[in-house]
Amino acid sequence: MDSAWIAPLVAALAIIVDVTVRVVALIVVPINRRPQTAAAWLLAIFLIPYVGFLLFLMLGSTKLPKHRREKQLEINKYIVETTDGMDDVSVDPSWPDWLEPVVELNRTLGAMPLVGGNSAKMYPDYDSSLGAMTRAVNEATRFVHAEFYIISLDATTKPFFDALEAAVQRGVTVRVLLDHIASLRAPGYGHTIRALKRIGVEWRLMLPVQPWRGRYQRPDLRNHRKLLVIDGIRAFTGSQNMIDRSYNKPGNIKRGLQWKDVMVRFDGPIVAGINALFVSDWYSETDELLLRETQPVADDEERQGLDAQVVPSGPGFDGENNLRLFNALLYNAQERIIVTSPYFVPDDSMLYAITTAAQRGLDVQLFVSEVADQPVVYHAQRSYYEVLLRAGVRIWLYPAPTVLHAKHFTIDEDVAVIGSSNMDMRSFSLNLEISIMVRGVTFITALREIEDGYREVSRELSLEEWLERPFRSKVLDNLARLSSVVQ
Repeated sequence: MDSAWIAPLVAALAIIVDVTVRVVALIVVPINRRPQTAAAWLLAIFLIPYVGFLLFLMLGSTKLPKHRREKQLEINKYIVETTDGMDDVSVDPSWPDWLEPVVELNRTLGAMPLVGGNSAKMYPDYDSSLGAMTRAVNEATRFVHAEFYIISLDATTKPFFDALEAAVQRGVTVRVLLDHIASLRAPGYGHTIRALKRIGVEWRLMLPVQPWRGRYQRPDLRNHRKLLVIDGIRAFTGSQNMIDRSYNKPGNIKRGLQWKDVMVRFDGPIVAGINALFVSDWYSETDELLLRETQPVADDEERQGLDAQVVPSGPGFDGENNLRLFNALLYNAQERIIVTSPYFVPDDSMLYAITTAAQRGLDVQLFVSEVADQPVVYHAQRSYYEVLLRAGVRIWLYPAPTVLHAKHFTIDEDVAVIGSSNMDMRSFSLNLEISIMVRGVTFITALREIEDGYREVSRELSLEEWLERPFRSKVLDNLARLSSVVQ
């Protein structure tokens, strides 16, 4: 071939490929995606066609592999069959009229029933929650199920690891699940894995990214749950990972960052639901279905009479269970909504729900951190402050250098939700999460005290102050907001 034709031929092929990529993207990208998400992907593909298209192939699907979704359906069916009748909670006159449909929504989406006769204890202090979980492991007689987004052996968590080892030595079955990528990124990962092996617990990585072993899915789909179950009669869940408050990262230590979390200890029938979630994740990673351990063990302790419902969510489900629950509660609130979230990056539906609540005269308050560890999410969150403030939402900034990492919200004096889920699009679409919806005066009162504690030390952000922030901050905020919709 004449060399004079090579350059034009290559150029023609490049044009054909470029046009093909764009046409295919226009057809494929919008399928079953939010318009803003599809628009963000198309913008990336059109601006940087080859790189954008490759990124879409790697990150475009928010679904787990088919075999994992089939496992979720199987375990959901089992949960429905084995919890039939557990929904029979007495509906007294104090129930708000809108609560029953919300309970049914949760049951339909996540399979878990609402159960009564529970009690709960709050641990808003990092050390006290670690101490309580360690003592609970030391009291275990049958099994311990520990599942955390991040597990790391360090000076702070060593007593917990020692308790796991002691439990194994006295014949208790100990199973541990930890998210692969999140724990891998934590300092001391190798040391932690060696310790788990030495202790003799049964452990598995959650959502491992190990293509050389045939274990792969979209790499940023993560299991973000945090839970601990003791003997099927006691469980802990909330926002706290099993790691030092600084996360042992040099940058955090240099800045003096310390995480503030809330964990809750539950006793009663709800423990079976929390344990069923561990069983689901264990089955997904091991093919071992622990059927007998989804059943609660009888416990005659006096209860506070709390009604509670586990709401699992994540890419193993067809719908965004947590987002649907949150929006349903926001629209049904009559007096007050108080939200605590370290990463508040709502989609359009949640933004409309929370601003509409403020505009119809409700007392709507949002607690967020003044400082954050993730710059992109931090700036994306800030991009929503103006519209929230203009709608009448009161925003409280928890002071640096503490990262307010707790995740909970209260609706009127009726219902609260607490768990691992942030109010951002990652938690709605990409992360496996656990949320517990609770109805009961004692639970709401305990959360109100925690909220009051936040308010005492926080600074309220005004619209006037926010509008005066530097121009460069506005640019960063809005650029980060654009990136947040690429899911």
